Amino acid sequence: MISSTRYWFLITLVVLVYVAGMFVTLFENDSAQFAVMAMRMVQENDFINLFKGPEEYLDKPHMHYWLAALSYKLFGIHDWAYRIPAILATLLGAYSCYGLAKLFYNKDVGKFAALIFMTAQTIVLSNIDVRTDAVLTGFTIFSIWQLVAYVEKNKLWHILLGAFGAGMAFSTKGQIALLVIGICLLCHLAYTRKWQVLFSYKVLLALLVFALTIAPMLYAYYQQFDLHPEKVIRGKNNRSGIFFIFWEQSFERLSGEGVGKNSNDYFFFFHTFLWVFLPWTVLGLAAYWLRAKTFIKNDLNYRGDYQFMTVAGIALIFFIISFAQFKLPHYLNVIIPLFSILTASYVYSLHRQTNHKTIKILLVVQYFILSVVFIFSLLVCFHVFKFQNPAAYIILIATLLVIIYFCLKQEAYYLRIVTLSVYASLLLNGVMNMHFYPELLKYQAGSTMAQKVKEFDIPVDNIYKISERHTWALDFYNKNPVNITTMANLPKMNDVWVYLSDEELGKLREADLEWDKQITVDNFRITRLQLKFLEPSTRHKVLKKMHLVHIY
Repeated sequence: MISSTRYWFLITLVVLVYVAGMFVTLFENDSAQFAVMAMRMVQENDFINLFKGPEEYLDKPHMHYWLAALSYKLFGIHDWAYRIPAILATLLGAYSCYGLAKLFYNKDVGKFAALIFMTAQTIVLSNIDVRTDAVLTGFTIFSIWQLVAYVEKNKLWHILLGAFGAGMAFSTKGQIALLVIGICLLCHLAYTRKWQVLFSYKVLLALLVFALTIAPMLYAYYQQFDLHPEKVIRGKNNRSGIFFIFWEQSFERLSGEGVGKNSNDYFFFFHTFLWVFLPWTVLGLAAYWLRAKTFIKNDLNYRGDYQFMTVAGIALIFFIISFAQFKLPHYLNVIIPLFSILTASYVYSLHRQTNHKTIKILLVVQYFILSVVFIFSLLVCFHVFKFQNPAAYIILIATLLVIIYFCLKQEAYYLRIVTLSVYASLLLNGVMNMHFYPELLKYQAGSTMAQKVKEFDIPVDNIYKISERHTWALDFYNKNPVNITTMANLPKMNDVWVYLSDEELGKLREADLEWDKQITVDNFRITRLQLKFLEPSTRHKVLKKMHLVHIY
């Protein structure tokens, strides 16, 4: 199989790509929003109440914000500190993929599973555009691994660790964690028919550990909402935080009530999967098809050399979440570990594959994916955002030479498939994290304006906005939420700075308000890219402006 030297070399490169992404400016909306919510916990020394701007926040549990706040406490309030818990959770997820795949198959499959998981596009992205999903995914697959290990080995410490992992995952994003863990565990029990492990005092101890793990989150919800029935959340009073997290949350997501509806496309996650699992998509689909066909052919009868959990778990989870009226691509992150393990077992089987035609076809597919990434990277570096630093050319050329070397090197087909797939992920995300995102985020007005605020030594507590439009990046990098006022109040104020859009600046002119200083920066919704923006000659057509004016 793959040598230890090459394996750890690839893992090191992946981690370096993660580290490079740590220092990139935070993305609006969710990433910067969550960073500000955790920042307020630290600044106000309030770890009970969650706020989204001026509003009480019910939507998600506290764990993600607590972990970010802990990182701030240890390292200070920085964007890279905010990302540390996500990266650590991803490493935990990778190790759990290794452990579970090793349990099901062997050590080599485990190593492949960890490598596939760490290089899947959505997992790499979740460590730079950090939301709750990195922590959720890491603890969910950790819990699944430990609970399956308990089923197989009947050891107390496995089920206790599994219960702890489930509690952490539930405290991060709610019921979706228990849904995924529960489906996977039930599928494994149904296939192996080891139901007797449930009839043990160990299960009661595990439930106690789970209850103790989620207790801080429940206490915080109780303090913020249950004790205050007068609070109006999304137009309703008498909101119980405990009832919400145990019952209402998932139904709101499925129905779109409260959070809104953004998609009734029942195939949304099927076509989204095509890019979130790159560069392993085709291998993953081939693995799933062949394994599912084998189970159907065998009438789902138990075979010790196969595991049913990933195939059945993926199918059931896909089916359930496809009915949600509110969908986002990162909702798939939680099942990427299952796909990674399934794909790893298929990749491992390729080295014993007698059908060389199949292996050659898969190798050609991976060459094609690498070629697309190669062309995209060149377009980004030489057209979309041209290199300005000569050293960047040296790094890119050196990277491309290494990839070309492995493209031409004669070695086993399966080994070339793995190596080239990993290099495709490294090339793409290396370019994105070290060049594309830093250049792109120059067009995010909030973070750019925060640099101007620092440059001109503007008092951050003297900055206002005249609408409740969120300004997460400006809030975070100023380390102070922008104050809110109204247009009617501005004539009564003096020596203040006002943060305005083009439309709001027009209202100031109409009101005959005067200002003596104005700072203007470009603004673009960087998470919703358009071809007109990516094309330098038409970029100016889609750019807007944000302004900071001094009213004296």
